[in-house]
Amino acid sequence: MPGTNRAFWTLVTPFFAGLAVFSVLPILWSAYLSLTEARGSLTPVRFVGVDNYLRFLTDQAFIQSLVTFGVFAVFIVPVTMACSLGLALLLHELPAAQALLRSVFFIPLACSYVVASLVWKLGLFSGLPSGVANTALAAVGLDPISTWLAQSPYWWVVLVTVRLWLQIGFYMLLFLAGLQRIPRTMYEAASIDGLSAGPRRFFSMTWPQLRPTVAAVLLLLLVAAFQAFDEFINLLPRNPDTRPPLVYLYQVALGGDRDFGLGSAGSLILTAIMVVVALGQNYFFGFAAAEDRTKRRSRRARRTGAPS
Repeated sequence: MPGTNRAFWTLVTPFFAGLAVFSVLPILWSAYLSLTEARGSLTPVRFVGVDNYLRFLTDQAFIQSLVTFGVFAVFIVPVTMACSLGLALLLHELPAAQALLRSVFFIPLACSYVVASLVWKLGLFSGLPSGVANTALAAVGLDPISTWLAQSPYWWVVLVTVRLWLQIGFYMLLFLAGLQRIPRTMYEAASIDGLSAGPRRFFSMTWPQLRPTVAAVLLLLLVAAFQAFDEFINLLPRNPDTRPPLVYLYQVALGGDRDFGLGSAGSLILTAIMVVVALGQNYFFGFAAAEDRTKRRSRRARRTGAPS
């Protein structure tokens, strides 16, 4: 009907206009800049083709930033997943205190990464004997550490703990929602069959039911680790060994040279890397992998005549 069509376009036009102005056009302009030389200004000087892409991909600083991301992801992804899942399992067994504890663990999300980084830098891991971390070390008879932010592996402890504190509540809620979707009757039937609560019941019943949640959390953690910026730029601003891809890209595009052409090429390369990582994660660990396994089991069951 004409009136319905008019109402539809009235509602969706502002959205598409905003999408075009703030997303599509900047992406197209960035793609154009990536093929040009544009230093110190967004106005291209000359067309250089794929030279910016080749420069970015062969830059040792970019390779080092990918190594930094890999090390950071190896630490933060499994630690966050294990801690958030453990908290979710604990809260799931404490229904009376669940609302209170949910709020307590969710509070850090209201804190910005900049503020948390300053608290970690000036208070918890200040390097002074009076710092919280060094006070705890002294309490157990260990020597204080004055190089928390200047020496590996100590700086990884600082970076991982600040991000863990900030994001553990969010992923805990995702796991808690996944646990609450599992029918209680399934556990009751298992108890009748003699399968009591414990590691065996968790890995045989709970973990398979949590697979979609685990796949989503793993993808979100990888994307978040790849997008790490605030804690690195505030805690370790001048350390090339702890410069993740986004910090490196920021320094290329908005640093001293302000090389917008190279920065635009880098942004598109990083986007492509994230798309490949996300697709690979979904293929090997995500929903598609689970569906493929189910189909394979069904085909084997039909061939052998056994129930699927």
